Amino acid sequence: TAEEVSFAANGITAAGLRAFDGVLQSNITLKTLDLSGNLVEDEGAKCLCDILANNSSIEKLQLNSANLGDEGAKAIAEMLKKNSSLRVLELNNNMIEYSGFSSLAGALLENNSIRNIHLNGNYGGALGANALAKALESNKSLRELHLHGNSIGDEGIRSLMAGLSSHKGKLTLLDIGNNSLTAKGAFHVSEYVRKCRSLLWLNLYMNDIGDEGAEKIAAALKENRSITTLDLGGNNIRAGGVNAVAQVLKDNLVITTLELSYNPIGPDGAKALAEVLKFHGNIKTLKLGWCQIGAKGAEFIADALKYNTTISILDLRANGLRDEGAQSLARSLKVVNEALTSLDLGFNEIRDDGAFAIAQALKSNDDVAVTSLNIASNFLTKFGQGALADARDHVLEMTEKEINIFL
Repeated sequence: TAEEVSFAANGITAAGLRAFDGVLQSNITLKTLDLSGNLVEDEGAKCLCDILANNSSIEKLQLNSANLGDEGAKAIAEMLKKNSSLRVLELNNNMIEYSGFSSLAGALLENNSIRNIHLNGNYGGALGANALAKALESNKSLRELHLHGNSIGDEGIRSLMAGLSSHKGKLTLLDIGNNSLTAKGAFHVSEYVRKCRSLLWLNLYMNDIGDEGAEKIAAALKENRSITTLDLGGNNIRAGGVNAVAQVLKDNLVITTLELSYNPIGPDGAKALAEVLKFHGNIKTLKLGWCQIGAKGAEFIADALKYNTTISILDLRANGLRDEGAQSLARSLKVVNEALTSLDLGFNEIRDDGAFAIAQALKSNDDVAVTSLNIASNFLTKFGQGALADARDHVLEMTEKEINIFL
């Protein structure tokens, strides 16, 4: 009488799924069924959906990487028109194209129980987004829409945002990362963000919105007071775009997670952020990995940390900080910081001198809150590693606080 059963990656095919009939009909406690990574294919999806059409216990169905195409999606759509217990449907990394998206969209017009749909890594394209958009105008139940990596493009996003703007429900999460969006697409997203009152989590990761797109999103965020997590990673945003986002944080206390990794913001972008975050905003998680900020950028961030009281998780991986950047951060760690619990400095060409400075800082600050320090993939010898291990032991002995150090 398990509530959750995983048959993931078990080599199950359509023939194997036929045996599920009796099991699923008689098992009324099963809530989650995971068949990801099996060769379910369209035929298997049809078998499964015949069984699930009248099932009233399963709330979560996972069919990720299951070799499903449009016919499989069509079978799932027909099942959704009859099933009223399913809340979460995961169909990531399959081969569902426009026609499959269109079938699922049709089901959304009739189904009022589905909350989360995951269609990441399929082939929906602009036409698939357009089909979903029309369904979203009438659907009231959807809370999360995951469409990462579907080649939607600017035109597809225009349709999707129009549909979402008329959506009667309360969408809380929208993932449209890796969809070939430019500044034009960002404009359509910003028009939706400006009006939306329910969205908590917006992912635009790995598009190409640039500074112009970042400025459009920033302008919309001045009017939005719901979004708590903003992911703009990998969007070719430079200092100008980051500056626009930073200015929003001056009087926005709602955004708590900001992901800007893989953007060439440079030291100037780090400076723009640091100047605002010194005394403003409510950012708890700040991700700036692969941002080319260098030692100078680290100095600006370190200075902000002396005053900031909210940042708990800071990711500065792969920024070419070297010893100089590590030493700047160490100086701040010496005098502060009761908020910072996790610091990631991996891939930064830091040598022993940088490690010694950080070790010294950890030892000399009794109020240090850091519980996780990643300094792996740097250029430490056994001496630098030893100093950090000593510092960890010293902190444990003196304050009974445990620091996990990844060397």
